[in-house]
Amino acid sequence: MHILFTRPIEDCHEIILKFQSLGHNVSHLPLISIEGLKYGSINYFDFKGVIFTSSNAIKFLDIKDMDKNIICFCVGSATEKKARKAGFQNVFAADGNVDNLKELILLNFNPSEGKLLYISGETISSNLDQDLISKSYAIERVINYRAKSIEKYDEDFIEKLKLKMPDIIYIYSQNSAINFLKVIKNYKLESLWMATNLMCIGEKTSSILNKIKWKKIFLFNSGEEEFLLYKI
Repeated sequence: MHILFTRPIEDCHEIILKFQSLGHNVSHLPLISIEGLKYGSINYFDFKGVIFTSSNAIKFLDIKDMDKNIICFCVGSATEKKARKAGFQNVFAADGNVDNLKELILLNFNPSEGKLLYISGETISSNLDQDLISKSYAIERVINYRAKSIEKYDEDFIEKLKLKMPDIIYIYSQNSAINFLKVIKNYKLESLWMATNLMCIGEKTSSILNKIKWKKIFLFNSGEEEFLLYKI
């Protein structure tokens, strides 16, 4: 199958290699780039737990003074892997979506245990901090990165894509979906996706691309990419 990945290369390099090893034709069209943001000083001793909703939250956080035995909640397996590589020992991982992450925190951390540190990007798909505050949790959100839309694309790549449209495309965020819709419209690709299966993380992401005619639309969690191959 021809499979198109749209994350920045550092976030999908391993899975591209894995899919190529399975014999698939893999293309890469990154839709966003990630940049770190400056944030205020953090007194890590004030917190009894930390929440990461992406591996980028770890990547752009200065953790040298952080107790790596702190309870660490991760949204999915990729973030968990990044956390463990960074030295965190006490890691709980959800299966790739924020709703499950919230339930994981509710089950494994009592509000009476202390304050939670929530590290995230500028744009979030769910008000995790507000949901937890409504459950009597003390939580502080720190924003340490943002996603920027990529504005210019390789025209030769777009022309080659028209000649061999992908069987599957993976979209990982609302920002990516918004930018992909711009690409589709700017390059007049609206009518070319009827044989392509669209894989989206979350309904909010898929709803942005609903106006395009796809073969099928699937919702998935990060880490389920290979599993989805056997559903189509």
